[in-house]
Amino acid sequence: MKQIKHNLPLSLLLPAALALAACGLPAPTEAAVAKAPESPTILLATTTSTQDSGLLDVLVPMFEEQSGYTVQTIAVGSGEAMKMGEEGNADVLLVHAPASEKDFMAAGNGTDRFLVMHNDFIIVGPAADPAGIKGMTSAADAFKAIFEAGAPFITRGDDSGTHKKELALWKAAELDPAGQAWYIETGQGMGASMTVASEKEACILTDRATYLANKDNYQLEILVEGDTNLLNVYHVITVNPEKWPDVNYEGALAFANFMIDPETQKVIGKYGKDKFGQPLFFPDADKTDADLGLD
Repeated sequence: MKQIKHNLPLSLLLPAALALAACGLPAPTEAAVAKAPESPTILLATTTSTQDSGLLDVLVPMFEEQSGYTVQTIAVGSGEAMKMGEEGNADVLLVHAPASEKDFMAAGNGTDRFLVMHNDFIIVGPAADPAGIKGMTSAADAFKAIFEAGAPFITRGDDSGTHKKELALWKAAELDPAGQAWYIETGQGMGASMTVASEKEACILTDRATYLANKDNYQLEILVEGDTNLLNVYHVITVNPEKWPDVNYEGALAFANFMIDPETQKVIGKYGKDKFGQPLFFPDADKTDADLGLD
C-alpha cells in the first residue's frame, strides 16, 4: 500500500531542538515543523449519502488538521462523481457503485481503489404502506408489489449509486417502471428526494445512514430491510495522474490512506452510535470485496 508522509525526519528535528534549547526557547514538536503540502487543496467528489449523513462533517476536519490539506467537497451521485474523475475534474472519489467503479478503473481513470466501509439500502415509505410491503425480506418482491399496486415511488434518476441499485432491483424483479404515472423522478440527491417522497406519501430506496440521520424531517418508515441484495459498499479512488497530470495525486493518496487508517476506521465504526444506538457505517478497510460478497 502506498503511503504519503509529510513530516520531517527526526534526524532533522533533533539539531533544531538542541539549538533552540541553547537559546532558552522551547523545542518544537514534530508536528510544529511538519512540511506543508506543495499543493494544499484537494477536490473530493463524493456521493450525497456521505454528506447527508453528516459523516464528512466529522472526517474532513480530522484529515485537514492532520495533513495540512484543505478539502473542497462536491457531493453528487456516484455516477456524476466518476464522470468528474473521468474528465480530470476531481482528485479523489468516495463512491458506492462497485460495478461502475470497476469499469472506471479498467478504463485507466483511477490509480488506487481501497475498500472503506459499508451500510445497507432500505425501502422506506408512508406508514399507510399502500403496496403492503412492510416486513418483506425480498427487495425484488417488494418492487413487484409496488408495481402491481401502482403505489407512488420516487426515483432519483441521477445515475447515483442509489439509482443504479434501484434499477438493478427493478431488473431483478423483471419489471420496467419507466413511464408509469406513479414512478416519479426527482433528479436530486438522497435527502432532497426523501423530502419529495415524504410529501407525496411515496416509497423510495435510500441508504440507511441518510435515513437515520434525517428521519425526524420525514414522514417515512422503514418498510423493507435485510435483503443481502441491499448491501451498500463504499470505496475511495484516486484519479490517475498519468491521464490527468494536473490532478493532486499526492493529496488524493493522502486522503485515501487517511480513510483506511485504523484510527479513522474506528471513528467510522462509532459514528452514529451515540444518537441512533447503531453505527451508520461499518468499517471495512481490513476486508476484501470478496469478504463482502462482491465479485
